[in-house]
Amino acid sequence: MEHGEGDSPPAAEKKGAVEEDDFGYRLFPDRNKKPQSFLVRSLFTFHNRCQVMLRMTLETNPYAQLLLEAMKQSGCTVFNDRHFSCENCDGCVSGGFDAATSQIVLCQNNIRQQSHMNRVVTHELIHAFDHCRAHVDWFKNVKHLACSEIRAANLSGDCTLINEIARFKFGLKRHHQTCVRDRAVRSILAVRKVSKETAEKAVDEVFDACFNDLEPFGRIPHSKADARRAYRDFQNRDRYNANL
Repeated sequence: MEHGEGDSPPAAEKKGAVEEDDFGYRLFPDRNKKPQSFLVRSLFTFHNRCQVMLRMTLETNPYAQLLLEAMKQSGCTVFNDRHFSCENCDGCVSGGFDAATSQIVLCQNNIRQQSHMNRVVTHELIHAFDHCRAHVDWFKNVKHLACSEIRAANLSGDCTLINEIARFKFGLKRHHQTCVRDRAVRSILAVRKVSKETAEKAVDEVFDACFNDLEPFGRIPHSKADARRAYRDFQNRDRYNANL
């Protein structure tokens, strides 16, 4: 399970402790429960709100629209009912990508604003895009996980100036890179029982290559306006190639 946006990831495994890694599934308890009927789920305000916000994101958010189009062109068409699931989660996470089922989990009890939903869906769709285009070993290769977490933090809007100010984190010189690195490490620690040193080493070893991998955006989208321009450019790629 690949961790989405969260504020307080659990501590890493203590030295000397022997404990089987659950790959972060403890943060998503509804993953192991029998699915509720549509009628039962429809009675819960959290679930209804989550579904409404999800539809709004998929229909209007340029980050999500670009990623959905890119995945479709890569042969991995995303379907709302199949590939998204609104569930209750641990209090420290907002979403996750379940590589075992190719499904994005949205934490209906923790996502309360449309802007937050936009960011979480984008973050998880980047993981889904990486899962589609590459042979990512999510469960055994921490460098693969680190690379996707770097890309998700870099391209999803997680580290915009506005979001960092809201977290009371300030800085000018290379602040974006610092934010991306920190959030990638935090995400790894949330879903893998590894030490902080191991997570930081994995992030450091792949940082330059993965930070500079801007597919499918072609640029770092620091705002919705940037994302709209990236989406237009992506759509025009095929038109250019078709005329060659």
